[in-house]
Amino acid sequence: MTFNFALFFKNLKALMATNGPELLITLLILIVLHFVIRVFMKKLSNLLINRVSKREGITIEREKRITTINSIFTRIAFVLLWGIGFIIILGELNVNIAPILTGLGIFGLALSFGAQSLVKDLISGIFILIENQIRIGDVVVINGTGGLVEEMGLRTTVLRDIEGTVHVFPNGSINTLSNKTRDWSACVLNIDIAYKEDPERVMEIMKEVGESMRRDEEFGGLILEPIEVFGLDNFSESSVVIKARIKTLPLKQWTIAREFRLQLKKAFDRYGIEIPFPHLSICFGETSKPFGLFLEKKLD
Repeated sequence: MTFNFALFFKNLKALMATNGPELLITLLILIVLHFVIRVFMKKLSNLLINRVSKREGITIEREKRITTINSIFTRIAFVLLWGIGFIIILGELNVNIAPILTGLGIFGLALSFGAQSLVKDLISGIFILIENQIRIGDVVVINGTGGLVEEMGLRTTVLRDIEGTVHVFPNGSINTLSNKTRDWSACVLNIDIAYKEDPERVMEIMKEVGESMRRDEEFGGLILEPIEVFGLDNFSESSVVIKARIKTLPLKQWTIAREFRLQLKKAFDRYGIEIPFPHLSICFGETSKPFGLFLEKKLD
C-alpha cells in the first residue's frame, strides 16, 4: 500500500479551509499564554523578593532560592501548556486522540521500566530542590568539577567554569557536591615570609591590613567578620607560612583575597618585610673543603 501524497494534501487543504481559523486562534492563544506565564512568573518572583525584603530583609541566599524555584516552575508550566495545546490542536484536526492517549499510557509504563536513570535524575533533582542544596548563582564543585550554576532543572544541573566551558550533570549522577557560596564564604590565605622575619610582627601587620579593608567604603561591606590570623602554620623549604581567613559575603571571597594580597604587599614594602623566593645554600664538609680562587691581572 502506497501513501497518496496528493490525497493527503487535498484532505489537509480542505481541513485547513474549515478548521483553519480555529487552529490559528488556538496557536495565538498558546503563544499569548506562553508570554503571560513568563511575565507572571517574573513578576511573582520580584513580588516575593520584595515582600521577603520588607518583612525579614532580603539576602543573596533567599534571592537565589526564589530565582531557582521560579525557573523550575516556569519550565514545568511551559511543558504543561504546550502538551495540552498539542492535544487540543490534534482534536481540531479531527485526529482521534484516544489511541494516542492510550499509546502514551503504554509508553509511560514502558518508560518507567526502561528509563530508570531518567526517573533517578528527576527524583534526585526534587530532593536537591527541597533540601536547598544549591541554587542558580552558586559556585559549586560537582564530582570534582567546579563552576557557577547557570541552570538548574529537575533532570540536569548546568555549570560554567572559569574558562567558559559548560558542564551538564544529570542529577542522578551527582555523587559529591560542595557549595562554596552557601550563606557565607571565606578566603583562606597562606602568607609566606622569610625565616629571618618576626612572625608575630607580620601577624600584626596582617591584622592592620584586614582592619583597614573593613573600614574601606568599597570592600568593608563585603567582609562579615574581622580577619582571623590562625598563626604560624608550616615551615616550607624557603619560607615560614602564616595562615589566615576572612569571612565574606557569598561569591566575594576571591575579590577580597585579591585586594588583601595587594594591600599586604604594599604594607610589606613599607615595613621592609621580605617575601621569600626559592634559593639553594651550598655547604662543604671537612672532607671536601672549598677551594681557593685567585684572580691575576694581565699586564700589557
